[in-house]
Order: sequence, then C-alpha cells, then structure tokens
Amino acid sequence: MDHPEGADKTGNVRLGFDRRVRLEFHGSKISSDGGLLLFRELDEVLGLHDIAGGVLKDTRTGRNCVHSLVGLLRQSVFGRLAGYEDVNDADRLAFDPVMRQVVGERAVDDQAASASQMGRFETEVLALGDNRAALADLSGRWIDAVHDRKGLKYITLDMGSSVSPTHGAQEGTAWNGHFGCMCYHPLFIFNQFGHLERSALRNGNVHSADIWKALLAPVIARYAQRDLMRFFRADAAFAIPELYQFLEAAGYFYPIRLKKNAVLESRIAHRLTRPVGRPSKTKVKRFYETFEYQAQSWHKPRRVVAKIEWHPDDLFPRLGFIVTNMPMEPDRITRFYNLRGTAEQHIKEGKQAINWTRLSCKRLCDNEVRLQLHALAYNLGVFLQGIELPEEMADWSLTSLQTRLIKIGVRVVRHARAITFQLAEVSVSGNLFNRILAAIQRLPAPPAPT
Repeated sequence: MDHPEGADKTGNVRLGFDRRVRLEFHGSKISSDGGLLLFRELDEVLGLHDIAGGVLKDTRTGRNCVHSLVGLLRQSVFGRLAGYEDVNDADRLAFDPVMRQVVGERAVDDQAASASQMGRFETEVLALGDNRAALADLSGRWIDAVHDRKGLKYITLDMGSSVSPTHGAQEGTAWNGHFGCMCYHPLFIFNQFGHLERSALRNGNVHSADIWKALLAPVIARYAQRDLMRFFRADAAFAIPELYQFLEAAGYFYPIRLKKNAVLESRIAHRLTRPVGRPSKTKVKRFYETFEYQAQSWHKPRRVVAKIEWHPDDLFPRLGFIVTNMPMEPDRITRFYNLRGTAEQHIKEGKQAINWTRLSCKRLCDNEVRLQLHALAYNLGVFLQGIELPEEMADWSLTSLQTRLIKIGVRVVRHARAITFQLAEVSVSGNLFNRILAAIQRLPAPPAPT
C-alpha cells in the first residue's frame, strides 16, 4: 500500500534555480532510516524483543489487535532510536518501508501502527501497573542477554540523577531550585559499558537520592549469582549510612563523595597551609591523606580519602573527601571515583540522541512509560557500540551512530520473492555496512539452559 503522498504523480514540483530539476515524493518506497535494519538484526541475534514479549501482558481485545504486542513495542523503540520521540510521528512512519520491515508481520505488506494505535498502546496497555513494572525490569533483562553472550569479569554501577524540564501542568511536575526550572527529577543507574541498568521517573522536587534503594536493590539482586568483582560509585548526594551498609552486605566496593565539614578538615589541618617554597605558575601540587572517620549517624568507622590540591592562582586549597571500603592507594581510589563522570556523558547522550527528556504526557504513569521506552532505545544503540565494530567507527558516539549510520537513505524495490533495499553510500559505504553486519552475526551463541 502506497503512502497517500507518494501514490499520485507529483512530478510537477520544480525548483527555480534549475527548471530541469523535478521533485517526486514516494513515502512508501523511500526511507531516511536504512541503518535501522542493522539494529533490527542485532535485536534478532540477541532475542531482545522475544524477551519483552514474554514479560509484557497484552490486554487488547477484538479489532484492537491488528498488530502484535511485540510489533508495537518494536515500533516504539526503533522509532525513538531513529529520533522520532513523539507518538504522532507514527502517522508517517506507518508507511515507511524500513519501519514496516522492522516491525514485521502484517506491517511488511500493509502498514505499521498509526498514531492513534500507538497512543493507545503506550497510554493504555503499557501504562498498566504490571506492564510498567515489567518495562522497568526489561532493560536489565536485555543487559543480562548481552552479558550472557560476551561474558563479564566485573561490574561497576554508577548512580546519578538528572533533570527533565516540563512545560505545563503535568502530574508530578514541580519546581527544583537546584536546576532552576519546573521539571521531573529522574534517577539512573549505568554500568561501565554505558548500559542503562535501571531508571525511575520522580517528582521534580525530590532529593537526588530519593528511592535509591528501590532502584538499586533489583540491580544488585540480578548480579548476586554471578562470580565477579562488584563496584559502586556515586556523588555526595548518596553519602547515606544505610547505602554504605547495603553495599557492604552485598559485597560491593565503593567510593562515594563526602561533603566537607569542620571535623574532616581538622583531620588534614597540616595540609591546609601553602607548601614551603615558591609556588609554580603552571603546575598543581596534589596531596592525599587517608584516615578512619565515624560520623554520628554511622554505626562504625570507615576509611576516608582526602585529596588536597594547590592551584597556582588560588589562595586556598581545593579539597575533596571520599568514603570508601576499597583497599587501594588513595590516588588510585580517587582516579577510580573520577571515572563516574562517564555517567554524566551517558545522560548527555540520552538527552541528545534519544531525547529522553521529552516527557510531555499529562499523567505521570504515561511519562514513566515514555522514559522506559527511551531507555530501551538508548540501550539498543549502546549494545551496537559494544560489539567489535570496524576500527573507523569504533569511537562513534550514540549521536554519531544516529546521524551517520541510522540516517541512511534507502529505496525499496519489491518483487514476488524478494524485497531489495537500495542504500545510499554517503557517510557509510557498502563495505563498512557489511562489516558491521558481520560483527553482529559473529556474536557468540547464548549459553545452554541449565
């Protein structure tokens, strides 16, 4: 079935700078998202949407079941991965040849779901309590599928919050003084590979560490049976005694930043006077101290690492304190903690490439669904980054993958026994495309069930 805009002869559109140029529009035959076919292959190899189909409940009846639950979920996830974060984009994507192929089943020969069908799917089916809980778990299930294929020697979890500005009287929106706007205040947990382990949408005015345990406990439980080293990092908002105890009981090593106070500064008083000698005009003098410290709310003393930096133009030193149970040298602990900055980059990538701050529904539960769908799209993109990609694209960001790989122009030619996608070679050559496909298909088989 042709797109209405592509079914008629529309070749009378001309350009003034060259009257020989004629424009035609063939919405059902041409797509700008040819690279999605690679991600669909990755989905198939890892069995990601098969996992989703096993945990989500389909509550639709009768004529509402034109498209399968898995097909609708694919359309939601792949659409977001390609940069179409609004449900009303589905009215055009329903006729897009690549999206129809990605969704599969009836969509290949007819059309994918319309905006109204997608709206009902996201706000009625997925917004149900059981499906919202399953969606929250689904990113972890997908990550486990990747770990099972590639193996895992250690896990490092980074927890942090972010801001999703709101623009209207949405349920749960509130003023946040730190961010200076009306917003939601989502919480995220990433691992060292950039995978988004788990996320939660929260009211805009809650503390950065609010509901940390509800978010962290399921992730800890998932890794409990794996034989590996375990690490956790977080900033000063998560300097909570209960969190220390929780991590220690679960066998995690952690560095967590502490806010400075008079007692901590008194323990390093000998470092707070400028070092003897003429100060360097270019070099930073850096010192470390380590000591046992017990705040009033702690049930036992814990190790604290202090970093003291004298910068050339500063009158006073810059101080940083980290509470930790790691048996390492202070400089190594500090360097390891500083790597948590990569989590901020992951959040930035999610905002730029997936636009997961676009949470524009009225109800909080609907926006929770949108955030989890954004998370799945983000993880699907990061999974491709994690395979053995060709060297020339090994350092591409998720934004680069979207703009250079996904956004490949493609023309579809249908025959009785074959569907041919003719892809443009601009940012990605045919040779590079084939090597990416080969890397996906080389992924190890899943382990045999025990």
